[in-house]
Amino acid sequence: MFSVTVVSIFPEIFPGPLAFGLSGKGLGRLWDLHLVNIRDFATDKHRKVDDSPFGGGAGMIMKPDVVHDALSYAVRLNPTKTGNPTILFMSPRGALFSQKMVRTWYNNEMDSLIILCGRYEGIDQRVIDFWKKNHGMIEVSVGDFVLFGGELPAMCIIDACLRQIPGIMHNELSTETESFSVDLLEYPQYTRPCEWNGERVPAVLLSGNHGEIGRWRLAQSEEATKELRRDLWERYERDVD
Repeated sequence: MFSVTVVSIFPEIFPGPLAFGLSGKGLGRLWDLHLVNIRDFATDKHRKVDDSPFGGGAGMIMKPDVVHDALSYAVRLNPTKTGNPTILFMSPRGALFSQKMVRTWYNNEMDSLIILCGRYEGIDQRVIDFWKKNHGMIEVSVGDFVLFGGELPAMCIIDACLRQIPGIMHNELSTETESFSVDLLEYPQYTRPCEWNGERVPAVLLSGNHGEIGRWRLAQSEEATKELRRDLWERYERDVD
């Protein structure tokens, strides 16, 4: 069973939308979710997890000792077949998350995912450096914007990872043909009725000629990618060449 552990000061946010649809149906059957409350590892009577930054500045910084103990517990809680879980830290400074990352993790036989969610103005750099150096923790960003915390980005990453679990999708082919699977956006999709609002479904999709349909879909994917995501198109061209 694929195991997910979220380390946060607001674990009650989870599973949130992950409890619905195919991910929700798989919860407890194909994947499990563990929640670690960082505040449980505070040592003072007020359960304090943050303090003011050295050198001054706005906001508060999460304490390294508390975060370290919470992460250490998450690793013990979530043993893996390989003994080397994938550990992520949601950070605006991190590498931009992509479908290629997900494929790489699964190609490395990832069976356990631990995600650290920060809050306030950030986490003490010393604990980040320690976990990157000694446990291979990866800083990941979902985009060039700032949120109140890492919980919403973590949900996006978990959702993307769950789609790769064998058996969680009704049609496994979906994961091979959707957007970003080969650095292309997905082709347009249609269903009944054949005519709606004066517009008809493209005739090739009604032809029954699967070779022609495949070529049409590839052409549509290429056209959409070239128009909407020039960065993906240039990467796709390089890979094709």
